[in-house]
Amino acid sequence: MDEPAGADESAVLDDLADALREAHHVVVLTGAGVSTESGIPDFRGPDGVWTKDPGAEKTASLQHYVSDPEIRRRAWQTRRTSPMWAAEPNAGHRALVDLEAMVELELLVTQNIDGLHLRAGTSPDRLVEIHGTVHEAECLGCGFRGPMAETLARVEAGEADPACLDCGGILKSATISFGQNLVEADLLRAQRAALRCDVFLAVGSSLGVYPAAALPEIAVRNGAELAVLNAQPTPFDGVARWISRRPLGVVLPGLAARLGAGVGNNRPLH
Repeated sequence: MDEPAGADESAVLDDLADALREAHHVVVLTGAGVSTESGIPDFRGPDGVWTKDPGAEKTASLQHYVSDPEIRRRAWQTRRTSPMWAAEPNAGHRALVDLEAMVELELLVTQNIDGLHLRAGTSPDRLVEIHGTVHEAECLGCGFRGPMAETLARVEAGEADPACLDCGGILKSATISFGQNLVEADLLRAQRAALRCDVFLAVGSSLGVYPAAALPEIAVRNGAELAVLNAQPTPFDGVARWISRRPLGVVLPGLAARLGAGVGNNRPLH
């Protein structure tokens, strides 16, 4: 297994592993960076979807989506050809599953909509997909929800902007768009976990999209120690105890390996 380069980085992971091993409540927040190694581009990074094409961000705005049929047509074509459908969990996803077995992981909150944490094996009862899931379609009128594959089949058959078959309303992916409220129960669960955790891991997130980005702030304000594992700087680097810029497919397995090496001397797998 490749290890992160440099003695300083190795020491960071050693120290983080020790803290995780002793922690009573661990919360993980993941963002787009954890899925880039699965071939899913992020949005705001140097090669991000919206960085390269700022107009594409309109498809993620509820106001634009509802008011402009052309935006909806573009959104459906983007969904239809998304690399998410062919993506597989990567080493980072799998390492987080390993971490769940070795530390007191209370909750993994993901900003990602790709479903890869579930496919990797993260326990559904410890996962909050706070921005929803692309694997279901929903009606903004009657609230219908159903498999996204069924609606995409209609797009493949020639419906550029498929309407709800129950009420004729506007369909979209069951994801949280800009201007759309998060599911209150999911947000409250994430906030409560952040409030009582003693170690908070921010993994592959720019920590710039609220209210999810407020979670590390809640955690630190209430005494938790923060790890930021992200390729680019974040607004929370100044209050983080641990920072790594290395690829998550290297860092997370390295962290899991350190935890695994100490399991027999500290606590059993659970």
